Amino acid sequence: MQRSSPYAWLSTYLVGFFFTYGVYLPFWGLWFESQHVDASDIGVLIGLGLASRCVANLFITPRFSRMERILPALRWMTIGACITLGAHLFTGQSFWLMATATVLFNLFLGPITPLSDSMANYYAKLKTLDYGRTRLWGSIAFVAGSTIVGYLVANFGSQMILYTALLGLAVSYLLVLRTPAVLPTSETQTHQSKVKLLALLRKPSVLRFIVLVSLIQGSHAAYYGFSAIHWKGAGISEDIIGYLWSLGVISEILVFAMSRRWFSGLGLQALFTMASIGVMLRWGLTAATTDIVALVVVQSLHGVTFALAHIAAIRYIQMAPEVEMVPLQALYNALPMGAVLALMTAVSGWGYQHYGSQVFWVMAVMGLIAMVIKVSPKTKPVAQNAS
Repeated sequence: MQRSSPYAWLSTYLVGFFFTYGVYLPFWGLWFESQHVDASDIGVLIGLGLASRCVANLFITPRFSRMERILPALRWMTIGACITLGAHLFTGQSFWLMATATVLFNLFLGPITPLSDSMANYYAKLKTLDYGRTRLWGSIAFVAGSTIVGYLVANFGSQMILYTALLGLAVSYLLVLRTPAVLPTSETQTHQSKVKLLALLRKPSVLRFIVLVSLIQGSHAAYYGFSAIHWKGAGISEDIIGYLWSLGVISEILVFAMSRRWFSGLGLQALFTMASIGVMLRWGLTAATTDIVALVVVQSLHGVTFALAHIAAIRYIQMAPEVEMVPLQALYNALPMGAVLALMTAVSGWGYQHYGSQVFWVMAVMGLIAMVIKVSPKTKPVAQNAS
């Protein structure tokens, strides 16, 4: 196949992948509900998916630490995700078949984001692409996916969620078969995989960072799993729900695009404090009302609760000793964005079934706790594994 520039190759692949993610993340709870799964079991299933991504990032992703292995790995992960997503067509209404398909799908899905991020960071260091400009296309595709599927579900039913997600992954697989003009090599990065993850977690500064980010990002669990169900139950149509999710990602895009201009003068702790305040305000409003004007405010805060917290986390990782940067990225993807979200989603499922929207107050309290945690990445590097 004809070779593409690293920017063209990666940005178009991210379009296909994040289009699917824009379908999957906001609407998968609704698809489960259409299969007559109750709220508690929906929380378990979504939590199983997040836990599977955590396992994949802890045990599968590190096997592709050499840069030349990442491109073949992305191809295998993408086709595997496509096949296992398609397996959902044959689960009927069996909880255990859905659970099996969910685990398998997320084992393939989990490594795609850190592996594609690793390629983006590699090419950014070679100055063959700009990371922010490249990643921006993924966020735009997420908006397109959530908007389009909201319209399709409103007009043709919940089965369109699975069909639309499958289409996006199939396109992703076709795009990942291309070969970038500059093939990645691992000359300067093999040493970074020698730091053990458990050794990092024993550092108090790293542990505080993981707990802080877990509270902020974990507070999104009820939103990811049950906001669409909650809003639909309040009489909001699926296409409006899609627009609300799109507004959240537009807010995210704006914060990413303007982060250097708006936040470069702020310290790391100030960024985390702003994100924590946003968490309290956003989920408090979500618990209190389904007024459409208030929900516009709620979704506009996504740029603060998610994107600003992500920017702060990346800044923390960049400030760490060079040898710890890749292991810290792995921990960040596996724990706050994986295990903690999985646990909180399961808790949210039980809470939503018994207390409805009041579960969002728990998410707001997580922001209050996050405010009191202080982080500082300027510590000595951990000892490396000599093997």
